[in-house]
Amino acid sequence: MIDPNRLILLGEIGAAHGIRGEVSIRTFTDNPADIAAYGPLSDKTGKRLFTIAGLRVTPKAVIARFKGVEDRTAAERLRNIGLYVARSSLPELEPGTYYHEDLAGLTAVDARGAEVGCVLGVVNYGAGDLVEIVRPQERETLLLPFTDAAVPAIDLAAGRVTVIVPTFVVAEDPDTADDKVEPIKE
Repeated sequence: MIDPNRLILLGEIGAAHGIRGEVSIRTFTDNPADIAAYGPLSDKTGKRLFTIAGLRVTPKAVIARFKGVEDRTAAERLRNIGLYVARSSLPELEPGTYYHEDLAGLTAVDARGAEVGCVLGVVNYGAGDLVEIVRPQERETLLLPFTDAAVPAIDLAAGRVTVIVPTFVVAEDPDTADDKVEPIKE
């Protein structure tokens, strides 16, 4: 079930830019300029509001000016603040498309319906979106490509995603592993 009041992270304030109170913003919207399309933004608590008074997109970041921030000193105090909106402020999506935040917390199951873990979120380290799954009794999370082959079904109403976990053998005993490191001979 999607909570319409859940705060969704759209960007993060970076360094101050210039002396007139502008800041750089790293955006998480498809179109970087869209960060200004949802009305006032808030911090993670929802108590502090930020209204964008001016915005321009550069190759490196979005440069924005907020109402009430008039100089570099005030802009510097905003660094690293996340910019959020309520989930209800986002436009409805077409069937088969999802906001990454809507997947967080869903139960991940395999093709037979057996629980694999819980979706922590969707991450991207540069080579494409990955679904990150926390598994019971495992220290490391499981990362699967966010593709139709690896994530064939998403059911928001049921609160679950179906995932195809690749099978591979991990050597438990380092002495029997095939990938021993041989010393370099000179």
